[in-house]
Amino acid sequence: MEETLKKQSLEHATAKIVVTEAQTPYSDLDETIRLALHCASEKKALNPVVLDLREIASFTEFFVIVTGTNQRQVQAICDEVSEQLKKQLKTRAVRIEGYNSAEWILLDYGDFIFHVFEAKSREFYDLERLWRDAKRVPLPESI
Repeated sequence: MEETLKKQSLEHATAKIVVTEAQTPYSDLDETIRLALHCASEKKALNPVVLDLREIASFTEFFVIVTGTNQRQVQAICDEVSEQLKKQLKTRAVRIEGYNSAEWILLDYGDFIFHVFEAKSREFYDLERLWRDAKRVPLPESI
């Protein structure tokens, strides 16, 4: 018995720690954000990310972030998002910034802000790191 106790005391259980990233389900996104993501996808936007800012910011609820490969594509993505949201949902951006330089275009729809970056600008500004406390929204393979 003493030998069993010694053996048990030498063997310690290891705890398995699983860190899960806080997430918001895709189904929580409203129709406007889903349409904007679809439009960006149609224009071959890369690396879409949706951040849920509702618990950490008061100026908007979501950031939608995508990348274009060059300035023309960045503008084309923004044009498609703007046009389709206006045409299909009668929704217009409250503010548009950066369209002419097209390194980082911001479309502000109030409830969400749609960011379209050129790759170098997205890496430089790194909004995902800056807003790392935000919940991520896992996106389906085909949007």
